[in-house]
Amino acid sequence: MAIELKNITKKYGETLAVDDFSILIPDNKITVFIGPSGCGKTTTMKMINGLIKRTDGDIIINGSHIDEWDPIQLRRQIGYVIQSIGLFPHYTIYDNVATVPRLLKWDEGKIKERVYELLELVNLDPAECVDKYPAQLSGGQQQRVGVARGLAADPDILLMDEPFGAIDPINREQIQDSFLEIQKEIQKTIVFVTHDIHEAIKLGDYIAILDEGKLVQFDTAFSVVNTPATPLVEDLLGSDRAFKGLELLRVKDSMSSVPPTLKGDQTAGEAAKIMAEKNLSYKFVLNEKDQLLGYVSLKKAEASSPEIAVKEIIQDIETIQPNSTLLEAMNHIFAAALNTLPVVDSKNRLKGKIRMKTVLGKIEEIAGDDTSEDDEA
Repeated sequence: MAIELKNITKKYGETLAVDDFSILIPDNKITVFIGPSGCGKTTTMKMINGLIKRTDGDIIINGSHIDEWDPIQLRRQIGYVIQSIGLFPHYTIYDNVATVPRLLKWDEGKIKERVYELLELVNLDPAECVDKYPAQLSGGQQQRVGVARGLAADPDILLMDEPFGAIDPINREQIQDSFLEIQKEIQKTIVFVTHDIHEAIKLGDYIAILDEGKLVQFDTAFSVVNTPATPLVEDLLGSDRAFKGLELLRVKDSMSSVPPTLKGDQTAGEAAKIMAEKNLSYKFVLNEKDQLLGYVSLKKAEASSPEIAVKEIIQDIETIQPNSTLLEAMNHIFAAALNTLPVVDSKNRLKGKIRMKTVLGKIEEIAGDDTSEDDEA
């Protein structure tokens, strides 16, 4: 469902918060609003669902002018997710997700089916969490519930105001990856506000950069990174183009196929023999659901009793997800002091591996493009 903002203006007294802002937000894509504090990004987003009344201009949703909608019905049909999550602390997780469907008077059987479906979609086990209260979940889990609640009535449009801003960096990266998996499945029109350029590049199909209430640049993430329109955009991006280029590239496009693995119930003796025959120093270990348990090294297997189960001598390992950027992969590889990382999906199922030499090769390609332009000059 496309959204068109035509010459939108918002004044507070004599102060212009949004100044003659026009944009066509494409259907079924993620459009990220970013800019300095006070640039008007949240104000603009809130005018889409009528939480803030515009001073001038027009908003057209799927061909209908916003003034033709009943404001309450409009807000119930547009999902909304905010940084502070806004879960009702005295409601269970089930009741929080069910809030809007109940307001829309859905049948309770349909509501239950939808709640369970959405909790599974955001990688929360319904059996473990439906009867819990928000305070009993971690911040990342609460944010996942917030996303589920925003999607509860199956809206065509989802507004997200810095939804992952309060989450610690590690969990934030994981929920971003999961969110991209979710969007691939649900295909909603999403307006996403952030102050983090890394998040904007990672999540945005399109990026709208605002400054002092005006639209500075609107384009694909690729074009914004490679052809910044103004010095403000250049400053926002930073100076190192090679590393910014890595933020445009996904692990899933550079990973190798799933390597041969071991099962946790195999013996150390079997593992050592397999690795020795194949001249391998380690192998990843999976459980019966093909979920990654860790890895076992040849050295560890040979030093262990041959009869012991591999799962007893497993070592933990850093992982990365397919939708992660190559810059994130490089940072994880450096942090773990490894040359290869396993790639897993949001359910921790092994999908492949990413090598450090692949990442370095991409850096050379990007840097080579830059230096060739300098040489020609």
